[in-house]
Amino acid sequence: MVGQSPPCESSSAVLLEPFVHQVGGHMSMMKYDEHTICKPLVSQELSFYESLPLAMRQFTPQYKGIVSVHLKKDSLGKVTLIASPSLDNATGDPAVTIWHKRKWAASTGPGSEHAFSTWSHTQVTKTFKDSCPGKRLLRTDLQYYTDSLLEDANGNQPERKSYNPWGLHCHRQHLNRMSSKHNENKLHQFLLLENVVSKYNYPCILDLKMGTRQHGDDASEEKKARHIKKCEQSTSASLGVRICGMQVYQADTGHFLCKDKYYGRKLSPEGFRQTLRQFLCNGNHLRMDLLEPIILRLKALLSVIRKQSSYRFYSSSLLIIYDGQEPKENTAPLDNHLHFQKTNCTTPHGTHHSRVDVRMIDFAHTTFKGSKCNHTTYDGPDHGYIFGLENLIKILQNISEGK
Repeated sequence: MVGQSPPCESSSAVLLEPFVHQVGGHMSMMKYDEHTICKPLVSQELSFYESLPLAMRQFTPQYKGIVSVHLKKDSLGKVTLIASPSLDNATGDPAVTIWHKRKWAASTGPGSEHAFSTWSHTQVTKTFKDSCPGKRLLRTDLQYYTDSLLEDANGNQPERKSYNPWGLHCHRQHLNRMSSKHNENKLHQFLLLENVVSKYNYPCILDLKMGTRQHGDDASEEKKARHIKKCEQSTSASLGVRICGMQVYQADTGHFLCKDKYYGRKLSPEGFRQTLRQFLCNGNHLRMDLLEPIILRLKALLSVIRKQSSYRFYSSSLLIIYDGQEPKENTAPLDNHLHFQKTNCTTPHGTHHSRVDVRMIDFAHTTFKGSKCNHTTYDGPDHGYIFGLENLIKILQNISEGK
């Protein structure tokens, strides 16, 4: 949403950093405070949160309010987003400065259309250390130019040494779009939402695009055809779910293993199963302690979705989250004689259940009866979403049974 007349800047402005644990999606998310993130407001998503069924609240981030943002650029080319809480801001926080350093190519120089931002290693690792206390980091500089994580000759994506670059990639693209389309007088509204990974020391996150259909009712014919093709060529069609992003902490190296949406689109059903298993492997062994609580949580969500008549969660995602720092009862030493790929972890004997979470996110194309942005009214529950959940549960049950 865009308006006019930027607010006066507050002396209590707060520096807000890119959200380093964003593993999927294309919309930039930023860290508002330790327990809150913000993202550009889409009216259809706001409508969903404002009329959220009580039964679904445990499976979605808490909606906290809205902030108004305007663009500011100094004489050196640094882009700053100044945000002030709106009247309906549920957090009551002071005005916020959303800050980002950006290097601009000369507007008349060659290659100016490829302007990019570069975060220094110090900036990135400080943000990650604050988010993952005690995490061992390796020296590396972020210069993220491509649309996909780098791959080797076999198409494999490497471990990231100190950060997941996807969120910074989205943040750079978002600032490119804002600065090219809008002047400094335009107001932009951002949603404030719960940071659902704030309670984890080493958040392992699997972002799953759910359902057999991804385009919204308002999609153009060109966009509709593009999304249908993506579904047909991925596990969205065969399983009703595909991987949109992932980060999993590897205890044996002290790094996060990351995958992006381009990796997920290429997976066969068997590749999906192997990657799901990989998500549950910490580099030493398979986290069997996670399976039962994840399955129970997914079954509870499935029961709720089956009762949501008229809802269609097109293009929404499902996050599965757990802490990479496992309970001491589960810690099993690595057999030095075992040499295996990450998808072939051994199984420990510990059965202590660990804390997990399952959350639905991204409702910009969700529709339901009575929605302010409703385009089409549907009957019954979202069978494409249910199909994906049922297959996800079956695959996890097979992993649990050693199949």
